[in-house]
Amino acid sequence: MEVTASSRHYVDRLFDPDPQKVLQGVIDMKNAVIGNNKQKANLIVLGAVPRLLYLLQQETSSTELKTECAVVLGSLAMGTENNVKSLLDCHIIPALLQGLLSPDLKFIEACLRCLRTIFTSPVTPEELLYTDATVIPHLMALLSRSRYTQEYICQIFSHCCKGPDHQTILFNHGAVQNIAHLLTSLSYKVRMQALKCFSVLAFENPQVSMTLVNVLVDGELLPQIFVKMLQRDKPIEMQLTSAKCLTYMCRAGAIRTDDNCIVLKTLPCLVRMCSKERLLEERVEGAETLAYLIEPDVELQRIASITDHLIAMLADYFKYPSSVSAITDIKRLDHDLKHAHELRQAAFKLYASLGANDEDIRKKIIETENMMDRIVTGLSESSVKVRLAAVRCLHSLSRSVQQLRTSFQDHAVWKPLMKVLQNAPDEILVVASSMLCNLLLEFSPSKEPILESGAVELLCGLTQSENPALRVNGIWALMNMAFQAEKIKADILRSLSTEQLFRLLSDSDLNVLMKTLGLLRNLLSTRPHIDKIMSTHGKQIMQAVTLILEGEHNIEVKEQTLCILANIADGTTAKDLIMTNDDILQKIKYYMGHSHVKLQLAAMFCISNLIWNEEEGSQERQDKLRDMGIVDILHKLSQSPDSNLCDKAKMALQQYLA
Repeated sequence: MEVTASSRHYVDRLFDPDPQKVLQGVIDMKNAVIGNNKQKANLIVLGAVPRLLYLLQQETSSTELKTECAVVLGSLAMGTENNVKSLLDCHIIPALLQGLLSPDLKFIEACLRCLRTIFTSPVTPEELLYTDATVIPHLMALLSRSRYTQEYICQIFSHCCKGPDHQTILFNHGAVQNIAHLLTSLSYKVRMQALKCFSVLAFENPQVSMTLVNVLVDGELLPQIFVKMLQRDKPIEMQLTSAKCLTYMCRAGAIRTDDNCIVLKTLPCLVRMCSKERLLEERVEGAETLAYLIEPDVELQRIASITDHLIAMLADYFKYPSSVSAITDIKRLDHDLKHAHELRQAAFKLYASLGANDEDIRKKIIETENMMDRIVTGLSESSVKVRLAAVRCLHSLSRSVQQLRTSFQDHAVWKPLMKVLQNAPDEILVVASSMLCNLLLEFSPSKEPILESGAVELLCGLTQSENPALRVNGIWALMNMAFQAEKIKADILRSLSTEQLFRLLSDSDLNVLMKTLGLLRNLLSTRPHIDKIMSTHGKQIMQAVTLILEGEHNIEVKEQTLCILANIADGTTAKDLIMTNDDILQKIKYYMGHSHVKLQLAAMFCISNLIWNEEEGSQERQDKLRDMGIVDILHKLSQSPDSNLCDKAKMALQQYLA
C-alpha cells in the first residue's frame, strides 16, 4: 500500500492525454528520484520504465520530453544493481542506441549518459554493445560532437572492452586514431577516459601496442604523452593509468624493458603508488601493475627491489588498516577493513614477481619481518584470491635451494601446503602442486614428512585430472620422489596402478608424456629394481616403449624412451626382455644410424649395456648383435665427427676385443 500511495500519481501522470502535463510529470519524477533509492525502486515496481521507454521512442514526443525521459532512466540506473537488471529486462539498451540517431545533441548526450551508467554496472553484459555491428562506427562518429559525448563514449568503451575480440573490433573501427587526440583535450574527464581506453586496448595486445608507439598527437609520440601524464604533479588516477598504458605496451613487446620511459619513469611511478600515503585501492593497483611489469625481466626485478625500500614498504600492506589507523573518516575505515585482503593479495603478487629469479632478492623477502608466517597465514585465508597469491609467492621463493633447506623447513611450510592441496580450485592446485615438486627434490628436508602425510596418493590422484597442467605436476612430483628412493618406488607403482601409468604414456599432452617417461626412468634405476619391476610389468613396459618409438614423436620423447631401454638393458634378468625381442633390437639398430646425435648416443647406451663383458651371457648377446650387423655400425660410428659418439663406439668395440 505504501508503495502505491506516494508514488502512483507520478506514474499516472505519464499517461495524461495532454503532452505538456506528461512533460511536467516526467520533470517532477526526475526531481523526486534524485538520490532517493526507495522512490526509484517504487517507480520501477509500478511500471514507470516501459512507459518512459515508450515516450522516449514515440515519433510524436517532443525532443524535450525524450531528453527528460532519458535523464530519469539514467537516474533510475544510478540506483541499485536490481534497478539496472529491471531496465535491462525492459530492453533499454536498443531503445537508447536508437536514440543516438537523433539529430539533437542534448538528447544524444542524455542517452549516452544513461548508457554509460548502465554499461558501467557489473550486471550488464558487455556483449550488448557489440550485438548490432552499426553501433561502434556510429559511436566513433559521435566522438567529435561534444566533450560530453567524448567522455561518455570513452567510458563505455573502456568498460566494455574485455578480451582480444573486443579490442580487435574497436581497433578495426579506428579507436586509436579517434581517441588519441582526446589526450590533449581541455577537459580533465575526457583526457582521463581516453587514457583508460588506451590501457584496456593495449593490455596483452601486441597489435594495438605496436601501433600506439608510433602515433603522433600534436607532433608528440604517444609514449611521450603518457610519460608526461605520470609526472608527480598530475592527479594520482592519471599517473596510475598512464603507468598502466606504458606497462602494457612494454609487456606486449612494443617498448623495450631497458627503455628509459620504463626504467626511469614507469617503474618509479608504480613504486610510489605502494607507499603508505596512498589510498588502499591505489596501493593495490600500483603493486599489481608493478608485479605484472617486472614479472618476466630479472633486471627490472633487481631495480624495483632497491627502489624506495620497496620490500620493506610492502610489509606495511599486512598491517593495514590496524585498529589505530589514522583514518578519521569512518566510512573510509569501514571500506578499508572490508578490502584489506586485496592489499595482502597485491603484496604477495609483487613479492612473487620480485623473487622470481634472483637469489639475493628472495633472501631479502624472507628476512622481512614475519614474512614466512604471513605467507603461511595467507595459505588458509578465506579469500581464494589471497590463497592463490600466497601460494604463488611461496612457489616463487621455493625455487631457491638455500631457502628450501632453511626457512621452508623452519616454518614447516609443507603442512599448510598439503592442506591447501586437499580441496582447492584448479588454479590454486596448479601452483601448489608445482611447488610441491620443489619440496620433493632429493635435497629438501621436507621430503620425508610430506611422504608420511600421504603425498603419494594425493599426487597419483592428480595424474587423473582433466587439467593437463595438474597431470604434469602430479607426475613431475612423483618423478622427483622416485629419484634414488627405493621404498617409495613400490608405493608409487601400487598407488598409481600400471593401467594409469600406461594411460599417461599415451596422453595427448606432450608435457605429460615427457614427465611420465621421466618417472618411468627414475623407477627403473638400480639393478634390483629394474629386475623386480620388469619381472612383474615387463611385457606392458616393452609394449609401451615399442609404441612410442614407432609413433610420431619428437626427438626429446624418443631420446627419453631409448634411455629407459638402456636402463632396462642394465638389469640382470631384464636384459632378456630386450634380447628376445627382435623388433626392439631392430629399432635400437635403426636409431644407431639416425641423423640425430642425441638418438644415436641413447641407442649406443642400450648396446653398451647389453654387450658388457663381465656379465653373465655376454658372449651370446655379443654374437647375436654381431649377426645383426651391430659391429659394422660401431666401426662406422668410431669414425664419427662427434667426439662423444666416437668415444662411446670405440669403448663398445673394446668389449668385443676383450
